[in-house]
Amino acid sequence: MLARVLSSAVIGIDAYTVKVEIDISDGLPAFSTVGLPDSAVKESKDRVTAAIKNSGFYFPTSRITANLAPADIRKEGSAFDLPIAIGVMAATGQIRMDCFEQMVVLGELALDGSVRSVHGCLPIAIAAKENQLSGVILPKANAKEAAVIDGLEIYPVESLREAVDFLNGEGAISPFQYDMQEAFGRHLEYSVDFVDVKGQEHAKRAIEVAAAGGHNLIMIGPPGSGKTMIAKRIPTILPDMTLDESLETTKVHSIMGLLANDIPLIVTRPYRSPHHTISDAGLIGGGKFPRPGEVSLAHNGVLFLDELPEFRKNVLEVMRQPLEDGQVTISRAAASYTYPANLMLVAAMNSCPCGFFGDSTRECRCSPPQIQNYISRISGPLLDRIDIQVEVPAVQYKDLASNLTGEPSARIRERVQNARHIQQRRFERTKIYCNANMEPRQLRGFCHIQDAAQELLRVAITQLGLSARAYDRILKVSRTIADLAESPTIEAEHVSEAIQYRSLDRNFWN
Repeated sequence: MLARVLSSAVIGIDAYTVKVEIDISDGLPAFSTVGLPDSAVKESKDRVTAAIKNSGFYFPTSRITANLAPADIRKEGSAFDLPIAIGVMAATGQIRMDCFEQMVVLGELALDGSVRSVHGCLPIAIAAKENQLSGVILPKANAKEAAVIDGLEIYPVESLREAVDFLNGEGAISPFQYDMQEAFGRHLEYSVDFVDVKGQEHAKRAIEVAAAGGHNLIMIGPPGSGKTMIAKRIPTILPDMTLDESLETTKVHSIMGLLANDIPLIVTRPYRSPHHTISDAGLIGGGKFPRPGEVSLAHNGVLFLDELPEFRKNVLEVMRQPLEDGQVTISRAAASYTYPANLMLVAAMNSCPCGFFGDSTRECRCSPPQIQNYISRISGPLLDRIDIQVEVPAVQYKDLASNLTGEPSARIRERVQNARHIQQRRFERTKIYCNANMEPRQLRGFCHIQDAAQELLRVAITQLGLSARAYDRILKVSRTIADLAESPTIEAEHVSEAIQYRSLDRNFWN
């Protein structure tokens, strides 16, 4: 007897349909799974056998073959437990075969027949809708995650018996409904705010410029100057996420199993801050069976690298492709995986190994060679990809003791969004969304500068010995500063401010 059940699996961040074919034939009792299954899929036969028996159903003592098609793509995870079990029961006549032809089935089975949550339900639901399937049967814990997709019926189940009764028409399950607009309003909150940051007006201005143009940023200053505190608040001033951004970001977190049960949709800008001991695979993704890394988990948000020189050199160098392309491509012999990585990089570092070089209150004990060696841990090509380099000095006592509060994030976000709207109108016929992503063609078209600003830029480039990429960075930042001022042209004061945000190029340590 042969039965077919539709399921799904994820490759990269997108899902594809998997046909679970179950054949039961005469012969010695055996249960084999084919179709490039990994260890978790191979072990499903034991979970399926126990779940069917413990749920009170008949399990055949025959030769069972489960084929996962297409057979040339590796299948991973435990989500095939439920479709294999339903296929076995359909092949033995315990479930009608015509009741699940247009449904995707997925879920992990416990030995007692209960259904456990699985990863990647959001991309699976998106793929099911694109393939014009009618619904998805999945674990109850994943119902909210999949229900954010309109036009698809989501049937949550808690046990194998509940799923069988539903398919046989002996038990009713109402399609799960989830109000996405209500979710946006309820979860669109941040626990931190720029109102808590005292002093550091120059740094906060640089952060505002970086957020307005989507520019990468590095902060240089002594320990305790507030670099980490400022970085944690950057997502609060970025523009609100669109629905497409939210879905794409949620897809990455979904396949990693990082979504909370009560928050099935990520509506706030992600903030990731990996430790400096992270590996290159942990940062950009990879492994024997590739998974997204921190740069993809920070997609559409902020990736904060504290103590930048402490990261291993090979780890920092792999950041160059994501910063340029906005995505990560991981190639293996069997396949290539592409993960999104359109992020804002924020880094922080001390001015020297001890951190007190240039501090007026504490003495630096580092020798010039030690300082130079510390700075040289960051390669020039990586620094060239960071648009804004700003000094964050120690906070003065008068600022700490002041009763005045900082400007709230909401007010800064209004100016940032206004600048982004200007950029959206400017790039409406292109695939560019902010000034930081401008290509040479857009630089020539949108970054015309006045004669006085041109001469100022020429002197800066000549005296600082800046690279061609650094020249482009200054133009992009100047364009953003002009947008914040709602100026159609780039004036000398805009270029002057942009040059001030190249601290490392200005021989900060001399």
